[in-house]
Parts: sequence; structure tokens; C-alpha cells
Amino acid sequence: MMTPPLLFLAFLLLSCLPGSLCRVTTVGDLSILEGRSVMIPCHYEPQYASYVKYWCRGRVKDLCTSLARSDAPRGPAAPGEDKVAIFDDPVQQVFTVTMTDLQEEETGWYWCGVEVGGVWSADVTASLHINVIHGVSVVNSVLSGEEGTSVTVQCLYSQGYRQSEKRWCRSGDWSSCLVTDGEGRYEDQAVEIRDDLTKAFTVTLKGLAQRDTGWYWCAAGQQQVAVHVLVTPPATTVKPPPEETPQSVPVSPSVPPLCRHIAEGADHHRPLWEFPLMACGVLFILMVLVLLPWKILDQYNKTHRTRQAEELEARLSDSPGDNWQNTSVVFLNSASQKVHGF
Repeated sequence: MMTPPLLFLAFLLLSCLPGSLCRVTTVGDLSILEGRSVMIPCHYEPQYASYVKYWCRGRVKDLCTSLARSDAPRGPAAPGEDKVAIFDDPVQQVFTVTMTDLQEEETGWYWCGVEVGGVWSADVTASLHINVIHGVSVVNSVLSGEEGTSVTVQCLYSQGYRQSEKRWCRSGDWSSCLVTDGEGRYEDQAVEIRDDLTKAFTVTLKGLAQRDTGWYWCAAGQQQVAVHVLVTPPATTVKPPPEETPQSVPVSPSVPPLCRHIAEGADHHRPLWEFPLMACGVLFILMVLVLLPWKILDQYNKTHRTRQAEELEARLSDSPGDNWQNTSVVFLNSASQKVHGF
């Protein structure tokens, strides 16, 4: 049987095994430019929502120096004492540590900690190393833009380079460098450089062309960092074809009702064979060709009969008064209506 000291040691080892629920996690090691700030999230398990959180510095966790605690009173900070702040969010199970105006001497090991307390329980912690460097960096080391447009590179530098001239160069060619003046400015038709004289300068490449593709340097003092710029052809905008609005088929009033119904129901999106409008048109033409001669012949017969009647009336009116009684009118054919006088 295990003795009480061994049981206590076994409990501590089990409580710290990787994958156990009692743990804190944070980001990996960081490199920060001197004079910059950093925010570090420390995640913990739900059972620690009400516990005190802290941030400390030191190579060994049990000997680290506390820099901020979540239970510390939040009053007005004295000058120089607001470099570190801690904020706990129990809903999201994370507390955030903010460190401002970092200096090179602040390089070291730091710990996110949850104060568990008690004889049988150890604090749960997670460590990371912060390296405060003296140099230059960029926000984005790879940028791209279309021909004719502009891109802006943001170059960051540490506090020691505030008074140094800033340069923008083609990689590997120091003779191509464009240098800021005493006010931290440079500008020509293609490049504009603006230095805020505190921690960053921006380089804007204007009117990009294919020849601008390549590697460049952001430089301050003797430090430089590489940036790649890619210039792409302008995007071509393809306009979609205009949508055709269905239109009704005009139908002549003289078209037969059957054909008119077919024509009015025609849809140009449907196959032509579904609507034999052409057949109806041909049928209409044939009807006109058959009826037109009959109509002309009938009109001719009417005109001819009218003329014969007029001639007969004229003849009777011209005859002597004694002879009209001896005149006979005989209709030989009632269908033809021909009149003969004797």
C-alpha cells in the first residue's frame, strides 16, 4: 500500500498530465519590436471561471514575479505602472494580458496562471517566452495589386531607429534606395514614403506596372526586412447578356380564330413545330386565292345583269306608244335572267 506522501505526489503528477481538464493554454513564443505592445490570450477550463487569474515573469513558475492579478483593485494607475493590464472574461473562459511599450530588458519567460491554492492543489499555468528585439519588421511581407492601382507597405521599427533615415530599396541593389528627408518624407511620381517618427513608416507604390513586380527592402539604420510585391493584370469585367423579354406575336385581325389562338399562345422559347403558324398563314392565302375569283365573277354577273336591264328599259321607252302593247317579254331562263323582246 502506498504511503500518504506517495499518494500526494501521485495526485500532483496526475493533475498535471497533458490532456487533463485542469490546464491553461496560451500562444507560442513571441518576438516583439522594442517600443511596441502585445496582447496575450490565456484560455482556461470552465471550472476555473470564478478563480483569480494572474500574470507573472520568471524562468521558474513557483519563483515568478507577479505583474498583474484579476483581483487587484482597478484605480487610477501611477505613471509607469500601467504597462501591464489583465482582463478576465468568465463567459468565454479566457483572460487577456496587455503589455505596452516593451523594452529589450523585458525579454524573458512569462506565465499565465490560475490561482487554485490549497495544500492538495497546485496552480494551473502555461508559459511562453517573449523576445523584445531591436530592429525592423513589416505588417505584410507579401503584397499584390493590379496594374494602374496602388499598394501600401507598412514598415515597423524599434525605438532606437526613430531618428534614423528610412529607406525603400530594390532587393540586392543599395544604389536604388529612396531615402526620407529630415521630416521623414519622400515623394516622386511612383513612390511616396511617410514616417511618423515614432514607430512606423509607410511606402506607397503608385500607378503599378508589371516592371514593379519583385523583392524590396524596408530599411532603417542598418536593419532591413524583405517585402515582395506582385503586379497582376487588370481584371476584365464580363457583362452578362441582356435578358430577352418574351413578346407576344402580333396577329392580324383577318387571321382565322384557330390561327389567332395559336399565334397568341406562341412562345419564342418553344420549338416552332409546336405552333404551326406558318401552316395557318398558307391556309389563309389559299382561301383568299379560291374565294377571290368567285367574288370577282359574281360581281361581274351582277354588273352585266344590271346593264341588260337598263338597255331593255331604254328600248321600251324609245318605242312608239301604240306598239308597246304588242311587245312581249319572255324570260327564257330564270337562272340566267336573259331578257328578249319581240
